[in-house]
Amino acid sequence: MKPVLPLILLLLFVPFSCKGHQTGKRAPEPNQAEAPISEVPSFTDNDNSLVVIQKPYTRIISLYSAHVENLFAIGADSSVIGIPRGNDYPPEAAALQAFDYNGDPEYVIAAEPDLVLIRPFVRRNSPDYIAEIEKAGIPVVSLYPESFEDFDTYILRLGMLTGKLPEAEESLSAFHMELAEIQKRTDGIQKKKIVFFESTENQIRTVTPDSLPAKAIGFAGGINAAPSLPPISPGSSIARFGAEALLGIADNIDVYVVQQGAMNRTAAIESIKARPGFSAVNAVEKGQVLFISEKLISSVTFRYVEGVRILAEFLYPE
Repeated sequence: MKPVLPLILLLLFVPFSCKGHQTGKRAPEPNQAEAPISEVPSFTDNDNSLVVIQKPYTRIISLYSAHVENLFAIGADSSVIGIPRGNDYPPEAAALQAFDYNGDPEYVIAAEPDLVLIRPFVRRNSPDYIAEIEKAGIPVVSLYPESFEDFDTYILRLGMLTGKLPEAEESLSAFHMELAEIQKRTDGIQKKKIVFFESTENQIRTVTPDSLPAKAIGFAGGINAAPSLPPISPGSSIARFGAEALLGIADNIDVYVVQQGAMNRTAAIESIKARPGFSAVNAVEKGQVLFISEKLISSVTFRYVEGVRILAEFLYPE
């Protein structure tokens, strides 16, 4: 289990000389003195803005589905008033108003949130939309863990924003305990299985070694068939591999994992066998092909444990 306390201390004592606007700073309540900045929690978000939290936010619109899922997981569901369009988990969130960052920001402004949560991708792709929200005086905080190692910090920051820090700590403790239990069950296996992870059928891409799927292979007791590839672009977890390189190691692959989602619609082993030369891949020939949702294996949520468990049970059903 990863220690949580040092991360909390790191978050609570960020130097205040860092650049960026004070996204979370708001006016004091009537007849209530505002606490000195040095006494309130703060951090620098993933868009390099300083976030100063005078008190928990209670009317949050999230424009990223993983934030919604994680806020519900740490018990902050009552603070969420809006979700991104297409958000399908958890089911209880479906009744909330949906927003589209490719649409009109006036809908967000009219809902009167006290915080809008995004990830860096949203600001990069819809800068004018986010600028209009900020112009209306609504704080915007950008969060996204770039790697598995950043997940704890990310969840703790969600806890800080919502006043659910103890609950965030408890959720993380349970999360790491479950991962440790899965890893412990596979540690004693003498012959580890070699796994190829297909992130996209297009150009047969895989993932970088620091990505969530690559970490999942390790937690599940497997060996990554493509352990040291660079990303296709800075910040991406996708890596080029190609059919030719894959067929070059066809005899060595024990398990072929296909990520299913927006980037990969492959749904059956027959479609893989139909690819030129793929029926000769050891795992494909023996039917050792696992289809798994990207929501379980590549998304920065607590359901990642479920994805690791599914993978481990497929690799070593005994």
